[in-house]
Amino acid sequence: MDLDMLNMFVIAGGTLAIPILAFVASFLLWPSALIRIYYWYWRRALGMQVRYAHYDDYQFCYSYRGRPGYRPSILMLHGFSAHKDMWLSIVKFLPKNLHLICVDMPGHEGTTRSDLDDYSINGQAKRIHQFVECIKLNKKPFHLVGTSMGGNVAGVYAAQYPEDICSLTLICPAGLPSTTDSKFIKQLRELQESKRIDRIPLIPSTPEEMADMLKLCSYVRFKVPQQILQGLVDVRIPHNEFYRKLFLEIADEKSRHSLHENMSKIKAPTQVIWGKQDQVLDVSGASVLAGAIPDCHVYILENCGHSVVVERPRKTANLILEFLALLHSIDNNKKQA
Repeated sequence: MDLDMLNMFVIAGGTLAIPILAFVASFLLWPSALIRIYYWYWRRALGMQVRYAHYDDYQFCYSYRGRPGYRPSILMLHGFSAHKDMWLSIVKFLPKNLHLICVDMPGHEGTTRSDLDDYSINGQAKRIHQFVECIKLNKKPFHLVGTSMGGNVAGVYAAQYPEDICSLTLICPAGLPSTTDSKFIKQLRELQESKRIDRIPLIPSTPEEMADMLKLCSYVRFKVPQQILQGLVDVRIPHNEFYRKLFLEIADEKSRHSLHENMSKIKAPTQVIWGKQDQVLDVSGASVLAGAIPDCHVYILENCGHSVVVERPRKTANLILEFLALLHSIDNNKKQA
């Protein structure tokens, strides 16, 4: 092998080694940076674009794909301490010609966080209405999707702004009384009795607490490397003080049963999706909604916990699409009658 050929192999090997070493270094030393890059890449791969909208001096951050068309636009509201990118696993299984919008909830990620803001469920519903008006989403009724805390907000929004939406999907929504205490509610009671309410299971501050939270939220057991657990914690720790304040706000009597107090006002066709093995919010909440909302379609997913969006993304996307197709068919039949 001559010297030029040897030099070529050395250069080629060095070129390949640099990104590999960078990846290994990020994984071992800066896992939180790797997680951010991962979401950035996934958004790009799925065609989701990040934009900002402003209501006076308040900023909303959201991602979107597609344009408004003959089918309803879909607005997605994430849960407590999450962000708009949690919906990417479902976006993957939705048609690219659907108009999708995923917004950071008040105080989360790129949306304004202010000590003066009202983070009660009613306060958040008002903020989301401001966002909807900012981007003129309510020019035509849209389909609203919410999970957990976002489901509570979505249900209240549907009750208070019925003219904005044509249909509603609630995924394991908070805001309902339950006949059966979930594992999470039992843990909260134990913490209150021992006066250790600062140790909220949904606000981890160590890799071990993060692993416990994942077990609490998921029926499926994901094997997450220690470095990734550390990265997930590192991303959250700067926001944990806000998460504690927010949790106490939405767990307060003012917000605890907001969905229950408003569910009888929901007139839009409603779909409820719940994991049968949900340990955060008991699945019995589905029957509570079914008994109060006239046109309510309930789907209980076997072998699934609270993190329905992560555990069963394909199934959830298909259920939403089937629900929208059913409503479209019913609407067409009414027009022909």
